[in-house]
Amino acid sequence: MNPRKRIAQLTEEIRDHIFKYYVLDNPSVSDAEFDKLMRELEKLEKEHPELRASDSPTLGIGGGFATTFEQVDHLEKMMSLDNAFDDDELNAWFDRVEKEAPNAQWLCELKIDGLAINLRYENGFLTKALTRGNGVTGEDVTLNVKTIKNLPHELTGKFKGKEVPKLIEVRGEVYFPIAAFNELNESLEEAGKPTFANPRNAAAGSLRQKDPRVTAGRPLSILVHGIGATATEFENQSDAYELLKTFGLPTSNRYQVVKNHQEVIKYIENYAKHRHDLEHEIDGVVIKVNQISLQKKLGVTSRAPKWAIAFKYPPEEVVTKLLDIKVSVGRTGRVTPFAVMEPVVVAGSTVTHATLHNSQEVERKGVLIGDYVVIRKAGDVIPEVLSAVTDRRTGKEHKFEMPTKCPDCGTKLVELTLGDVDLRCPNSQSCPAQLRERLFYIGSRSALDIDILGYEAANALLDAKIISDESQLFDLTQESLVRSPFFVKKDGSPAANVQKLLDALAEAKTRPLWRVIVSLSIRHVGPTAAQALASHFKSLAAISKSSVDELSQVDGVGSVIAESIIDWFKVDWHKEIVKRWGKAGVAMELVQTDIAPQTLAGLTFVVTGSLESFSRDGINEVISAHGGKSASSVSKKTDYVLVGTDPGSKLQKAQELGVTIIDESKFKELLAGR
Repeated sequence: MNPRKRIAQLTEEIRDHIFKYYVLDNPSVSDAEFDKLMRELEKLEKEHPELRASDSPTLGIGGGFATTFEQVDHLEKMMSLDNAFDDDELNAWFDRVEKEAPNAQWLCELKIDGLAINLRYENGFLTKALTRGNGVTGEDVTLNVKTIKNLPHELTGKFKGKEVPKLIEVRGEVYFPIAAFNELNESLEEAGKPTFANPRNAAAGSLRQKDPRVTAGRPLSILVHGIGATATEFENQSDAYELLKTFGLPTSNRYQVVKNHQEVIKYIENYAKHRHDLEHEIDGVVIKVNQISLQKKLGVTSRAPKWAIAFKYPPEEVVTKLLDIKVSVGRTGRVTPFAVMEPVVVAGSTVTHATLHNSQEVERKGVLIGDYVVIRKAGDVIPEVLSAVTDRRTGKEHKFEMPTKCPDCGTKLVELTLGDVDLRCPNSQSCPAQLRERLFYIGSRSALDIDILGYEAANALLDAKIISDESQLFDLTQESLVRSPFFVKKDGSPAANVQKLLDALAEAKTRPLWRVIVSLSIRHVGPTAAQALASHFKSLAAISKSSVDELSQVDGVGSVIAESIIDWFKVDWHKEIVKRWGKAGVAMELVQTDIAPQTLAGLTFVVTGSLESFSRDGINEVISAHGGKSASSVSKKTDYVLVGTDPGSKLQKAQELGVTIIDESKFKELLAGR
């Protein structure tokens, strides 16, 4: 595949996984699969640095925000960690570090599989507790964190004569103890409520409760392992840990300072054997250079310190019986087989389903229904079937036959393109499964962010035949909604969710044009391509009338996306969606002169690094709203390269080409027309 297309594809897919993991706490791929995608993107960007976008996931820290909590900046950036997956990668890291720091000592600690947290103490008192967020800005969860029983609200004591500092940021991990997690799931199951997939999800879900009293009822715990902003100085990382312990903060007694590689390997191997003997889940070991002076010498990249690395344990594998293979239908009609298995505990949680990706993958792995199979689960919610245990076959096993008809609507399945590995249901307009998934996606934060429009509401609208497809979504009224029991109280009057949905739909009509484009579920068109299209064409009408060549020339689009857009607009009921949404008042044009002065008209910007006043999506929207163009790569046609903190290779490219480089302050002057 063309590197530009593959980078765009990987970028969109990784962003989607980051969103599901950090915002929804509902990851759809394993850690191993995510790491594989990220490493492929890193490799391609290294080979083609000119194609790396300013907002590439490889430059960011990851993470996202829940809208119910205030967003607050960290005083010092919360970095991520680079990963090593085998001895060769770990030894390569040792070699790189020791070239610059030959006298390094190593601090080893467990990598807790929980939720990263940043605690701000001022004059000894806990004043802020923030999630990692995107590394620069996090969610304020102070009230909820204060319910954690082993966390002090006030620091006390001295360490080597040092008083409690006036200001200190403490980094740690909130986790759900395994024993308590099992008890919680048992109680939820008895009450007929959904259970949590694993302790990490339970910790995240508990910490993000709107009511702190709910969080207080969950036995969360915390361990601290690092320091952010502070005036207090240390000689060693281990000294910092001892200081935190002296001040009354909960620290692990399992970290160890060692002198050589062999001792690091012993530490890794020991906890690989005993990882399930711990009170919390771990997914690896973190190795750090212990001396602070050497940490400073080694420095950091845009996303991670060079003086630390996470050694990730391989995904765990278990054997269970494959009872059946069924299929599910996604929002674009893709039909995906999945395994139904005898329940088995793996990576600390009970598993009954696993992905099989597509029918060709089932055949390649040689899996039969009735087989005992090896499954792998890397600590998240979707495990994977690896292979069949053929020597345990009895002869009663039988081959999986991919259905020829959609399990939800009965329509004959097809290959959209010759050689496509996926079968799809072509009944995209009225297939219940596709409709449900599309409605849910429209309501997601990736699209129009209609909070009340979840799976339950989507199912209610379809089951009561209130709408037959998404074209009717913005025509909903109180009278139509109360035809479903989901929107009615026991006394027969409209439920509170009726007005909430109507208000949310009214607000959704004002969303930016690019979000409307995303909501149409055009194949291959994600947020990045949608923003580029909105900025270039200014209206949905202009996009619909454009040729493949005109669409392909837009930065970040290309021929595959262009052809997909053309195909989408050929469908009559797709046109009906646009028509009815426009008639209902949904924004179909890029709002410009009536709101924002066109101070950036005719100018092309490339952004690199993190900005203080703008998010990555936000800066692109601001540029577009003021008439400018936001490009993903630097060229001679670029007017300005806007540089924030921790810029990427685009800064060097701009310097090589002689493109004007500006900071955030200068950008704001241009924005104001000065």
